[in-house]
Amino acid sequence: MSMRAEIVAVGTELLLGQIVNTNAQFLSRGLAELGIDVYYQTVVGDNSERLLATIELARKRADLIVFTGGLGPTLDDLTRDAVASYLGRGIEMHEPTLRKLEEMFAGRGAALIESNRRQAMLVEGATPLRNSTGLAIGNALTVNGTHYLLLPGPPREMKPMFENDASTWLKKLLGPAEVLHSVMLRFAGIGESALEDMLIDLIREQTDPTIAPYAKEGEVAVRVSTKAADAEEAARKLDGTLTEIRRRTDRFLYAEEDVPIETAVVQLLVRQRRTASLAESCTGGMVAELMTSVPGSADAFLGGVVSYTNAVKMKLLGVPRELLEGENAPGAVSEQTAAAMAEGVRAAADSDFGVAVTGVAGPALAEGKPVGLVYVGLAERDRPTRVEKLQLSGDREGIRIRASKRALYRLWLALTGRE
Repeated sequence: MSMRAEIVAVGTELLLGQIVNTNAQFLSRGLAELGIDVYYQTVVGDNSERLLATIELARKRADLIVFTGGLGPTLDDLTRDAVASYLGRGIEMHEPTLRKLEEMFAGRGAALIESNRRQAMLVEGATPLRNSTGLAIGNALTVNGTHYLLLPGPPREMKPMFENDASTWLKKLLGPAEVLHSVMLRFAGIGESALEDMLIDLIREQTDPTIAPYAKEGEVAVRVSTKAADAEEAARKLDGTLTEIRRRTDRFLYAEEDVPIETAVVQLLVRQRRTASLAESCTGGMVAELMTSVPGSADAFLGGVVSYTNAVKMKLLGVPRELLEGENAPGAVSEQTAAAMAEGVRAAADSDFGVAVTGVAGPALAEGKPVGLVYVGLAERDRPTRVEKLQLSGDREGIRIRASKRALYRLWLALTGRE
């Protein structure tokens, strides 16, 4: 059976921006994997009247309403009571959970107060959902064809509850059904608009599989999805579309899983038993941070120099003074300096690759050169050094991120022989 869902996140702290609603993202993904389409996401504060109005609206447009939050012990935890009130049902105690609470508090040498007992209560007739990491029990029930799923708000409690008892309950409702199967394609070295233009006819004509592009900072992702009974059927349905996307985007498609470019680069370096070192100026060590965030990077990344000043460029990287200083010098932000930085750090580290980034991140001009002007140098053992000139847009942080991702992309091109 097909099912439309609405996610209702309960909590005034969400409306005030005091916490981020990561639960909705997690649940949307989890429900999609079960073949359940999420049509709406709603956030409502800790107010009984508004919560009841939200339930009424959600019931009119969804088969499944998934609540997160409002199951705790305090007076502003209203979800359970609001759902019971809306359905005209009472509240009942779930004795096994109550015993668990009593034992836990007794072990602490404390009395179980009335407010904490509330966490063991269910909407009358609801199926209890175990909370393996917290106290508040979850609720699952079906009334007049509408399904209600009440989950706790803290992600460390909500996630295991959904993945275990809640998913089992939903699967029983769905019976044998097609579920969503997706492949996430990751691209670098190309913007969202340019990539979409390469795939525009596929996107416009899509029915099944579906193609959805997503912009990420310095990268682009495309999700290709289909509903199928099993992975084998999904692979057959996805094959033609994936093959065509690969053919068109070979120079930019670096992974067919949801990983960033730095992961792909480190994995290639390790697999090829090659090493890299870095010389960074405007990126201020960001490329090194990205690479070292990948497990196993110690086998591939030898080290780096943040050469923010000309003095450090000369002293540690061996960049000639005449490139940096003097009336006719190209300057720190130049093709020549990027090449010298890359060669200098490669020689100093004795690595297979030396990657350099120098540019103007802003907010002001530097050496009379515009904000966003960046040079990426790539020195490779026994090969000529290459330099790419970029003119990036955005604020200071955006330029630094895009320059860092571009440097990793240039290294990926070299590792894959696509230059």
